[in-house]
Amino acid sequence: MTLKKEKLNAIIMRELSDIIQNEVKNKEVGFCTITGVEVTRDYSYAKVYVSFLSSNPQKKLDALERSKGFIRSALSKRLTIRKCPELIFVLDTSIEYGNKIESILNSLNEDKGG
Repeated sequence: MTLKKEKLNAIIMRELSDIIQNEVKNKEVGFCTITGVEVTRDYSYAKVYVSFLSSNPQKKLDALERSKGFIRSALSKRLTIRKCPELIFVLDTSIEYGNKIESILNSLNEDKGG
């Protein structure tokens, strides 16, 4: 991955976090964490990985999808590139997956020690 692309990923991640926390008025989104951003090679799409603090993340993701137009518009005003990438929100399940693996390992250790 090129340095320019990595830098753009970091900038988009920072700006999206700020926009979602401070400017999005949709209360259904709730507390949302941007865990990663991957911009395509031609900068036309950006996959935005998000996780939510509360239960029912799919409902929160749908609310975020409905606010996508406003979020992209606010992002385009902050970026200095010619064309703002189309945002694709993806639910990041890596934290839950990590917690599940950790609990399995803990239960195996308890079985072994007992």
